[in-house]
Amino acid sequence: MPYASSSALSADSAFTGRPHRRTEPSQSRATILLALGIVYGDLGTSPLYTLQTIVHLMGKAFDVEAALGSLSLVFWSLIVTISVKYSLLVMRADNHGEGGILALMAMTGARWSGRGRWLLIAGLFGAALIYGDGIITPAISVLSAVEGLNVATAIFKPYTMPIALVILLGLFALQNRGSASVGKAFGPIMLLWFISIGGLGVFGIFRHPQVLVALDPSYGLRLLTTHGFLGFAMLGGVFLALTGGEALYADMGHVGRAPIRIAWYCIVLPALILNYVGQVATFIVSPDLDSNPFFKLAPSVALYPLVALATLATIIASQAIITGSFSMTRQAMQLGWFPGIRIRQTSADEYGQIYVPFVNWTMMVMTIALTAAFGTSDRLAGAYGTAVSTTMVLTTILLFEVTRRQWHWPLWQSGGIAAILLSVDLGFFAANLLKLFEGGWIPLTFGLLVFIVMITWHSGITTLHRRNAMHSETPVAFLARLTAEGIVRVPGTGVFLTRLGKGMPPIIVNYVRQTRSLFETVVALSVSFESTPRVRPADRIRCEKLGEGLWHMTVHFGFVEIPDLPSAISAARREGLPAWDRPTFYIERYDAVSRPKRPWLSRWRIALLAFMSRNSAHAVDRFRIPSRELVEIGRRIEL
Repeated sequence: MPYASSSALSADSAFTGRPHRRTEPSQSRATILLALGIVYGDLGTSPLYTLQTIVHLMGKAFDVEAALGSLSLVFWSLIVTISVKYSLLVMRADNHGEGGILALMAMTGARWSGRGRWLLIAGLFGAALIYGDGIITPAISVLSAVEGLNVATAIFKPYTMPIALVILLGLFALQNRGSASVGKAFGPIMLLWFISIGGLGVFGIFRHPQVLVALDPSYGLRLLTTHGFLGFAMLGGVFLALTGGEALYADMGHVGRAPIRIAWYCIVLPALILNYVGQVATFIVSPDLDSNPFFKLAPSVALYPLVALATLATIIASQAIITGSFSMTRQAMQLGWFPGIRIRQTSADEYGQIYVPFVNWTMMVMTIALTAAFGTSDRLAGAYGTAVSTTMVLTTILLFEVTRRQWHWPLWQSGGIAAILLSVDLGFFAANLLKLFEGGWIPLTFGLLVFIVMITWHSGITTLHRRNAMHSETPVAFLARLTAEGIVRVPGTGVFLTRLGKGMPPIIVNYVRQTRSLFETVVALSVSFESTPRVRPADRIRCEKLGEGLWHMTVHFGFVEIPDLPSAISAARREGLPAWDRPTFYIERYDAVSRPKRPWLSRWRIALLAFMSRNSAHAVDRFRIPSRELVEIGRRIEL
């Protein structure tokens, strides 16, 4: 936005204070329970559709040998990708307590104008793809849960998709109320879910204990080598057991590293393994290529309660990806990669409880459209996995850079671990590319559109910043011109928002030229969003006197903080800085237009930039400035 500072990754950041490092949350039972509800919804509900998708991919080739091989691949994929890569390695790369691919990108120290631009592209595209995953996860999760009714009776079969649509509509419609109160129930429900699926798995294992031999990795390798292309394509189904793995890292700032790890190793991983083993054991005892293996585990008397519990669990999984998209939108916006969007805090106590209307309704429309178009979870599985597998590859690439730059590992160690992880990630990535024409192009295209929006906004605003800086004046020259031209100083305080860190910004120069007057107290105010999640109160404000009645103030916020300028100015007053009573805020809103004879591609991107600028959130919403104290000045700039 024209009134915010450039990205925290840009070269003109003036922040010199030490970032505030967030303390690690406690490892209490309540926190571990919270981790179950927030982090593991997606991973925890993957047994609903993973083995079913593998069966449909292999068709009649899914015999006992294939069942044991697929179970072996699922088991070792969970160990390598989730237990080792994310739990042990990626989660070590915390950005002052925060996680997620944008935080990992910031840790690389790459700049858009430097040689590390490709690292920023990797991080941004990976973040954009999470939106693609976010429109499919609710659809496939809820559909697969409701389809459990078909195991009991065929009466519900024509109504499973409409029932799923009603549930999804209700889920998105309730987002504006916030999930603070509902969130307290998420942990206990997910704990009940994991106990239930683990118990069902044990019940299935008792029917055929010999299935445990599949934990030998040779069964998985044999399946890949003996089934040729079909075995390779089947990896796309195996990968569904890993979707949601990114949440371990992305939600680390909300819950903490230790509770997520404890919940994974002690509750989630054992329950998932038991359930997958039980599903395969039940299939071997009673082969059925048409029914969902998950619901075949349950005795008939428990089927309807299990469907109800599965529906609640999938709603929680959907809620997690929706709120995760909200949080990532705020991070991208604070870092300067996204235009200003209206954000509403839904809880006075929990910072992470926010509501982003534009993101919510966009995701709802896309999710409803996908659910109606595909109709069943097995058909939707063709569109699932491409975005997540791509993000996992990009995460490994960024992790390699962090191990070299931040952890100072030797090349053989960083490269060796990255090579092992990439061999697994690229295998899943290649298998998921086979789904492109089955719907896999949908999340990739959606993510690409978000990525284009990000880079267009950042590069456009950076260009506007450079153009604006050309019309600034030094404080000495500005004060001399005030005296020479007899400019009247009127009582009051004017706060002019600017992205310039030095000199008198054009908004003040133009104001004087148009009004032939100036306030007795003038503050050039810059807002800087840092690459750290939070900034200590002591490092929040930096103020410098430029001349008689002229000040420059920089207010620093972390990339997950909600900027509140009036409160920051009040805090400055308490710190002993000049008292500015009832200031009037001034801001410029730019209208970018294309210069004549520009190439078509450039004109198209400038038009997109202008559209986003006109429709971005106003400062009154973004910075909590009272509307009665805000004056906006329009300005047209040719690019």
